[in-house]
Amino acid sequence: MERNFKIYIYPDGDPNTFYQTPRKLTGKYASEGYFFQNIRESRFQTQDPDQAHLFFIPISCHKMRGKGTSYENMTIIVENYVQSLKSKYPYWNRTLGADHFFVTCHDVGVRATEGVLFLIKNAIRVVCSPSYDVGFIPHKDIALPQVLQPFALPAGGNDVENRTTLGFWAGHRNSRIRVILARVWENDTELDISNNRINRATGHLVYQKRFYGSKYCICPGGSQVNSARIADSIHYGCIPVILSNYYDLPFNDILDWHKFSVVLKEQDVYRLKQILKDIPDNKLVSLHKNVVKAQKHFQWNSPPVKYDAFHMVMYDLWLRHHVIKY
Repeated sequence: MERNFKIYIYPDGDPNTFYQTPRKLTGKYASEGYFFQNIRESRFQTQDPDQAHLFFIPISCHKMRGKGTSYENMTIIVENYVQSLKSKYPYWNRTLGADHFFVTCHDVGVRATEGVLFLIKNAIRVVCSPSYDVGFIPHKDIALPQVLQPFALPAGGNDVENRTTLGFWAGHRNSRIRVILARVWENDTELDISNNRINRATGHLVYQKRFYGSKYCICPGGSQVNSARIADSIHYGCIPVILSNYYDLPFNDILDWHKFSVVLKEQDVYRLKQILKDIPDNKLVSLHKNVVKAQKHFQWNSPPVKYDAFHMVMYDLWLRHHVIKY
């Protein structure tokens, strides 16, 4: 892949408005910005579209949102932009967009592009909100990890013996599963469940430090099925417990999530403590060691580093380009 894979980035678009440059490289939607920057720093970019295996459509809905653009206007802007590429270049029409892709981490980007049917049906969507109810197509699209960068504290290591809390979660009750999780377990003595975010007034980085002291970190879907909490858990060395239905985990066609996480359905929330307590100690140790090994795959770097999040996305794209025929 590293020797041969080539991406052509469409040069059109005003870099001062909606295209070409990321809005920012910090916060929980930084993955989009890092990808925009990394692709330009990498050996994968080609200036010759005839050498390209895939074509990158550099739309940044996150950047549009920062300018106060409405969802409706975003959809119109995106549609007009892609239509202009179809008119100006021959590449979309020869595959109906099957060898094109765009990247958006913010849920705004998912909503803004949903109205452009030929885009979401044909092009590869690299998105941070890959639930099936927003048209995510698993064999075509790619689940992008939502990574909160920069991380506030260093990565957690092989320290499972120092983790005394069975399971931890704190957050807003902005979904049905979170409401149930808080109601059932907030008064438990072994699970540290808070039905609201931990206020900064309680102390410096208290929320992040709770990851360090927990064996398992509960990751229920929120208003969007994806959550930066999953990448946080991995970074701080806490085994993520995925509690969500119909969710394609990031890089799940590359990584075996069952080796470094616990994947449950929402109905398992009522048996959550017993499920975690029933995991044998040797399995716990194995999961924890594999979490530490997986940390590098959920880290964005500039310039990109081998096996990091950028290279994982590129490998996912490399796998998908093999099925495109024209």
